[in-house]
Amino acid sequence: MVEAATADREGLKPIDWTALPDDQLLAVRLCDLHLTIDGTEIEQRVAHVNHELEARGLIFRPHYWLSDEWFTPDGVPGIAIPFYLAHPRLARLELAQMLEVEGGDEESCLRILRHEVAHALDNAYELRRRPTRRRLFGSPSLEYPEYYTPKPYSKSFVQHLDHWYAQSHPDEDFAETFAVWLDPQSNWAVRYADWPALRKLRYMDRLLREIAPQKPRISSRRVVDPLSKVKKTLGDHYRGKREHYGLERPYFYDSDLRKLFSDSPQYAKNLSAARFVRRIRRHARMIVASFTDSYQYTVDQLLEQIIDRCRELNLRLSDPEETTKADFMVFLTVQTMNYLHSGRHRVAL
Repeated sequence: MVEAATADREGLKPIDWTALPDDQLLAVRLCDLHLTIDGTEIEQRVAHVNHELEARGLIFRPHYWLSDEWFTPDGVPGIAIPFYLAHPRLARLELAQMLEVEGGDEESCLRILRHEVAHALDNAYELRRRPTRRRLFGSPSLEYPEYYTPKPYSKSFVQHLDHWYAQSHPDEDFAETFAVWLDPQSNWAVRYADWPALRKLRYMDRLLREIAPQKPRISSRRVVDPLSKVKKTLGDHYRGKREHYGLERPYFYDSDLRKLFSDSPQYAKNLSAARFVRRIRRHARMIVASFTDSYQYTVDQLLEQIIDRCRELNLRLSDPEETTKADFMVFLTVQTMNYLHSGRHRVAL
């Protein structure tokens, strides 16, 4: 009986998921990862941002917990951090599934943290009730769009996170403006000197100097969707995430592809267009995603559709590879920009 009881207890031990291959790791539930922020790089980055708040004289400090994504719940002066930042094995899985790790390096992580701190502070001091805040940034009660159409050259909004995120909603405009104000390297008074966005930054400076020594009105330590309560598997999580950032329909046309490649019999022995695109796929998605401020996953989905269509049309190279590569990069950039600016720029989770 003692041996059986011991075996039962051993069977209840948490699974050592760190050594599992990706296909088996995807079957693990998020709640079974048993992760904490303590002792991780993310703990150091939280401390970094807290130091920035202290340097600005703000007594407010948000609380943090792990969940499935970045978010700050309405009315909560705290921030959820994605689980994959708490362990390098999960960061590698995120990279394999989504082709990039949002917040995976120190610089990008600090940018996101500053943005989310703004939402937490907004909740803590109920700043959205202030008439001047509403007049400058817009009504916080405006419904969040599923998609938005950014204007890349607008000077009415600061530029902090990628994808011109300040333009997606008044609350995001407020958060992005705060993040620029908080960043000790932003030099915002000089950088935005001739921008209409400077008016928002000056308001932010006055507002935060006013509330800096004040205790928050809302001091709840409530957490929403903590990792320990998220029952979905990693596989289910990534299926939903890929669907969110994928393309709904192709944004290229056969005529464009036929300008790049050819199905003429005289080129039948040349390299197939599908194989050519596969060969440059990784380089192309990285360059175009960086140039267009889009997600690598979105560009990769477009490339997948291009490869399939090239195969269906039996297209082959008709010009030298280097010439075709240069022309293809222009084509891919145009198609990606068409997607981003056709009213289909998706708001992040």
